[in-house]
Amino acid sequence: VQLQASGGGLVQAGGSLRLSCATSERAFGARTVAWFCQAPGKEREFVAAINWSGTTTYYASSVKGRFTISRDNAKNTVYLQMNSLKPEDTAVYYCAVKWGWGADPTTGYDSRGQGTQVTVSS
Repeated sequence: VQLQASGGGLVQAGGSLRLSCATSERAFGARTVAWFCQAPGKEREFVAAINWSGTTTYYASSVKGRFTISRDNAKNTVYLQMNSLKPEDTAVYYCAVKWGWGADPTTGYDSRGQGTQVTVSS
């Protein structure tokens, strides 16, 4: 599965960005999709996940209330609206997919795409 994340950039603390994850895979609308991030020298971190229909979402505690994940299956795209950004949100963000929701929505992803850099200045 080829996934392409976009929408990153440089923003001041308190600002907003909207990331997009797009693919040409026909089955994308049946997939659970998640966003992850990775800062230099740090482990990959789970950010948010959304089920195939968009009716179920799950967020890391660090972003809950600030970020919103959504999807438009007609456009084969998942979004991550990022509000009230903090310098510690600075990282490369990328999306990944898996089949089903599973017992743990933060693990089990079998594909990831190229990321997009998010930089938040203080």
